[in-house]
Amino acid sequence: MSDAAGLTAAQTKMKEAGVSQAAIDVFTHYYGELEAGATGLILEDTIEPLLDPAKLDDVDISEEAANEALAKTAIIKLNGGLGTSMGMDRAKSLLPVRDGKSFLDLIAEQITKARGASGARLPLLLMNSFRTTEDSLAELASHEDLALEGLPLDFLQNKEPKLLVDGLTPAEWPQDPELEWCPPGHGDIYTAILASGALDALLDAGFRYACVSNSDNLGAVPSAKLAGWFAASGAPYAAELCPRTAMDRKGGHLAIRKSDGQLILRDTAQTAEDEMHFFTDEFHHPFFHTNNLWWDLEKLKAALTERGAVLGLPLIRNKKTVDPTDKESPEVFQIETAMGAAIEVFEGATAIVVGRDRFLPVKTTNELLLLRSDAYTLDEDGALRLAVRKAPMIDLDSDYYKTVEDFDRHFPYGVPSLKEASSLTIYGDWTFGKNVTVVGTVVLEDDNGEPNFVNDNTVLEGGIIEG
Repeated sequence: MSDAAGLTAAQTKMKEAGVSQAAIDVFTHYYGELEAGATGLILEDTIEPLLDPAKLDDVDISEEAANEALAKTAIIKLNGGLGTSMGMDRAKSLLPVRDGKSFLDLIAEQITKARGASGARLPLLLMNSFRTTEDSLAELASHEDLALEGLPLDFLQNKEPKLLVDGLTPAEWPQDPELEWCPPGHGDIYTAILASGALDALLDAGFRYACVSNSDNLGAVPSAKLAGWFAASGAPYAAELCPRTAMDRKGGHLAIRKSDGQLILRDTAQTAEDEMHFFTDEFHHPFFHTNNLWWDLEKLKAALTERGAVLGLPLIRNKKTVDPTDKESPEVFQIETAMGAAIEVFEGATAIVVGRDRFLPVKTTNELLLLRSDAYTLDEDGALRLAVRKAPMIDLDSDYYKTVEDFDRHFPYGVPSLKEASSLTIYGDWTFGKNVTVVGTVVLEDDNGEPNFVNDNTVLEGGIIEG
């Protein structure tokens, strides 16, 4: 089959599945780039590091101006992730985090508390995938006053066919036809919010700005100060950054494109293998991109209308197998884009450095252990914040703690106290009893290859403990 026939087959498949024409147009654009051999790589000699962005700590804005901006702000959460890396098959945001409350429960509480404190209407919209929408809306149903009249609680992310590496034709996998599809990356949010009508609904309801973040990041609470800064900046688009540490070497970063001085985003998948040492150097690129964004909705609508929904974000070409659990299944390309890459589309886009408390993602059970522990407290605004000077380092043996099911089985009575811990490293199969406390730097070793137990009321204090 020729490439032209491959594209036609993919377009037909999308139409038959009810995918919007706007999403098909965007897919067609990236198919052409893929066909032309685009890799999406951003080479180091084409960029300069971003060294001196604005800092929220330096912002001086009146409470009146801040609340006025927040009153025109909507909160949007990316909620399409299934938590598959932790063994989940439904929305990661349904995972219990504190006191039996899920990410979505805590987000809903953050919204209602911010409404009470500021008087702002603060609508919440989730960008769901076809796999997360039903369960997520059911979870939010108990928060009766959350929805605002005339505005949806969610809009749907699009889907696209996985393409066989050999021939660029739509993959077929009769064993599980759902695996023939993939999301187009979170860069699809721009196409989805326009095509769904959600963008027009927000503008018609009088909203001018949006704060966008991942639903697994409970640090990105509604912020009047940030809203006020963004409104005063006049920028069409802004990204929140944090100072990088050695722990953040895999995170994407902003840089300045030499050819035109434009801010751009570079992710791991856009970095050449022989240039990864530049990418991972936290001193060379000293700030990382949090995926917390601010949009001027009017300027976003204008850009999307002008470009026919094709913003032209940089391609991310992801090579995988059609069945991620079967490495012998056919190799496919997933055409993706990153939401944060839109920074290069908007002239005058900017960035601001925020506190680390606005970045609390949960990608593994290591982070889940931390957020469930007393190293964090749930503040009055609904945000989880550090209760100690520095978060302890957690490293759980992935053979025994990788999935949420395995994790919960090893902590049947809840996680240990970590507020006096510097680090906890676990090798092997350890199950914890009640009221366990970790103090200092603790390593649990696996010398016998057998299940080990930490008894009730144990204090694990500084050192190596053998099983």
